[in-house]
Amino acid sequence: MGIAVGSLTNWFSNVKADFEIIFERDPAAKHWLEIVFCYPGFHALVLYRLAHWLYSCGIAFIPRLLSHIGRFLTGIEIHPGATIGRGIFIDHGMGVVIGETAIIGDYCLIYQNATLGGTGKESGKRHPTLGANVVVGAGAKVLGNITIGDRVRVGAGSIVLQDVPEDCTVVGIPGRIVSSRTGRGCPLEHAKLPDAEGRAIRSLVERLEQLEQQIQKLQNNKR
Repeated sequence: MGIAVGSLTNWFSNVKADFEIIFERDPAAKHWLEIVFCYPGFHALVLYRLAHWLYSCGIAFIPRLLSHIGRFLTGIEIHPGATIGRGIFIDHGMGVVIGETAIIGDYCLIYQNATLGGTGKESGKRHPTLGANVVVGAGAKVLGNITIGDRVRVGAGSIVLQDVPEDCTVVGIPGRIVSSRTGRGCPLEHAKLPDAEGRAIRSLVERLEQLEQQIQKLQNNKR
């Protein structure tokens, strides 16, 4: 009885943290009724936390059924076996997939169409582990049994296949570390990411212009 009461208290505590973080991170949230009725990410997390509790009790079918219902209602698929911390915000949410052995730290921010998935049919731990305050941009894929450190930002559309140390920004396909920083920063500034490809292209263009100028000088000297 004591274990059940403790689990129920923990469930309410986590749901409360998920609810409160929305006001902190979404300027569009004006009223608590909006969150209760109009935020699919919050709905998916509420159902997940109930399903995860049942899953932890060794119940097989009902947790998966709740997960399926949550997917049908919200477009967000969270396996009941995943381990998710408190204060999680799934923004917009449509298309988000979180695998069975994924671990998500506290106060992470996940945007629509992001995937925390596996890379094959291996058993055991096969999904990523995210630290605290990680931001996963829209359409990003974090795949395999890898570790993403605290306060990492994964750029929109990136595919991350290797471990990333804390306080880094990762962009591209495959994901590459393009900057590291200290301090927490603002998790909502996920769009303000370095343009590694753009810098490389500009560097090549500048080098090409320099070579063209040198060739032109050599041709003029021959005349």
